[in-house]
Amino acid sequence: MALLYSLCCVSFSALVIVALYVSPVVSTSRRVLGDYGKLENGFRVTLKHVDSSKNLTKWERIQRGIKRGNHRLQRLNAMVLAASGDSAEVQAPIVAGNGEFLMDLSIGTPPNSYSAILDTGSDLIWTQCKPCTQCFDQSTPIFDPQKSSTFTKLSCSSDLCEALPQSTCSDGSCEYLYTYGDYSSTQGVMATETFKFDSVSVPNIGFGCGEDNEGDGFSQGSGLVGLGRGPLSLVSQLKEPKFSYCLTAMDETQKSLLLMGSIASANESLGEMRTTPLIRNPSQPSFYYLSLQGITVGSTRLPIKESTFALEDNGSGGVIIDSGTTITYLEQAAFGVLKKAFILEMKLPVDTLSSTGLDLCFTLPSGSTQVEVPKLVFHFDGADLDLPAENYMIADSSSRVICLAMGGSSGMSIFGNVQQQNMLVVHDLEKETVSFIQTQCQNI
Repeated sequence: MALLYSLCCVSFSALVIVALYVSPVVSTSRRVLGDYGKLENGFRVTLKHVDSSKNLTKWERIQRGIKRGNHRLQRLNAMVLAASGDSAEVQAPIVAGNGEFLMDLSIGTPPNSYSAILDTGSDLIWTQCKPCTQCFDQSTPIFDPQKSSTFTKLSCSSDLCEALPQSTCSDGSCEYLYTYGDYSSTQGVMATETFKFDSVSVPNIGFGCGEDNEGDGFSQGSGLVGLGRGPLSLVSQLKEPKFSYCLTAMDETQKSLLLMGSIASANESLGEMRTTPLIRNPSQPSFYYLSLQGITVGSTRLPIKESTFALEDNGSGGVIIDSGTTITYLEQAAFGVLKKAFILEMKLPVDTLSSTGLDLCFTLPSGSTQVEVPKLVFHFDGADLDLPAENYMIADSSSRVICLAMGGSSGMSIFGNVQQQNMLVVHDLEKETVSFIQTQCQNI
């Protein structure tokens, strides 16, 4: 079974891939904070891609994202290896790639505006703070807690201090060290502050006031907002069990969205929703693990053992869904089978000369305006996700190639953000599920 691409050349040296499925949704209104720090309905925040302000073609953005994604894959695998006791296998140094999307927020009273990296692969919320012994350059002034009337240090006996993987006590205040599996880290004092997201102010958010912050991947923003499954994350602190995002394609002018609280699933009844359960990994409780049971290319279910994607007893392996990794990475044996299937189905010459950064590319016929590509279905537990073609094939008119936006991995597999674009991806921490609704982000 194949899909027909209608390819037309545009600026940015890219080829437009026609969307194959659009489901209607309606707008949701902004809400305000309710009593006792709980949100009545939640809030929405606009996201921007880390390269959105740069004068880059779509293809250049993809290549930069792939490089960051490779580093991020190494970092996430390093975290798993360290937690499983196989730290001897960790290669160092590893350059961190901490996310692909930025969110605007304000901290303190009076509020100071910042851009922070959105990360579904970690928990801690943090920003750089004065006095700074080791800080990277950022576009906005570093947060000065002495100028905020709502800044309060957390005690060593607080729940959030006890939830930290590494902490010490100094004069009754909680000090933290939070590492990201390589040489990237943030160190400082834990505190609470008033955060403002769009028009919604939320008091008493626990965060790290980082005075010693190291790692090249952090310089995209002024800190990081963790949206993992642990108690330190934003979604856990808000006591709102849901969040969702809709990520636009890299060449779209429309910005991506993050929805927190009950509005995260406000569009569930208006589109076809596919839901799969989350799996817990005790050694990495922050990650969103899914059960991938198989893959179909064209009309053929690939001969991949289901155990290929299984989470091992020592915490290794498995499949996570991650907004901060650009393309999908599959365990190497499975990716090899997938590549062979695409080579067989595409019926185009394999390109071996272009430096794309992707593992599998094909040469486009000269003067072609259409090309057939095979269907691609990910079979998650209870949810068959039939991807739109533009979510797994990327074409470049200048070099006349079309590439599979996926790669191989040794260790865990990652379902990346290109495969999630123009979907409402709902994370329900109470039900422990992830749901997918194919849509267009500008309609939400």
